[in-house]
Amino acid sequence: MPKVSTLTLLKVIIVFGVLLIIGGHTLLVTDSFRDYFGIYSFMIGAVCIAVGLIMSLPTKIYLTILLMRNEGKDTKY
Repeated sequence: MPKVSTLTLLKVIIVFGVLLIIGGHTLLVTDSFRDYFGIYSFMIGAVCIAVGLIMSLPTKIYLTILLMRNEGKDTKY
């Protein structure tokens, strides 16, 4: 089994989170989905958006901290 770095895993989680946000928005604006599921379509769309936000925000913060840490090591005064 190939070893996956933490950075690659976090990037995949960010992309999956953004895709969930886009998918949740698409579910909310699609009329046929709303007609089929009724009020539950709003719940499903909102859950997709919420999970996408949860997955994408903390990883961005971690990647920013990691980038700042690496920039501090590269800078020599």
